Amino acid sequence: MNRFNHFISILSGKFNNSKQFKALQKKGDIHFPFAEHINTVCNDKIKNLPRNFKGIFVLEESYYTSNGKTNSSPHLFLFTEENDAVKLTSYEIPQGYNKITFTYDQLEPVEYSSLQPSKKFTPAIYTLKDNNVWEGGSVSMFSPTLKFTLFERFSDELLEVSESLEANGKKIFGFDQPILYIKK
Repeated sequence: MNRFNHFISILSGKFNNSKQFKALQKKGDIHFPFAEHINTVCNDKIKNLPRNFKGIFVLEESYYTSNGKTNSSPHLFLFTEENDAVKLTSYEIPQGYNKITFTYDQLEPVEYSSLQPSKKFTPAIYTLKDNNVWEGGSVSMFSPTLKFTLFERFSDELLEVSESLEANGKKIFGFDQPILYIKK
């Protein structure tokens, strides 16, 4: 299996942070969320991909439960090989879907030409480090005062995700430690 396909296989599947969540709950941290990801390769649902298209689209269904309330946050990502790295480009949710209905199971075939890369998200770049760990991320300015920072570390054992959102230099979303996802 080549490095790019190995990267995609690490990211594909169902993940949650139940081990981390339970440990933090036991310590009294009631604010850290229970988080789940369902990452599904979805090239099969995209019509008329260009001939010799080498990218892989992944639909990420994310669910965060905190204080008894669950919020969904789906994303469409395109992964491509860039020299010795992997590039993640975020796409807008296709027309006709919202954060509740944009799931792999509900996704009807969509035209490639209708897909729009996100204008706000700076593509993330991941490189392979020692011991088969991929690391990378990006910093995006969603507006002149709204900054999104992403850092991730992936291996066969663990997906480590750190995200924060700052408005005027003040953190409005994010946690002091990364979310640690284990494949189920």
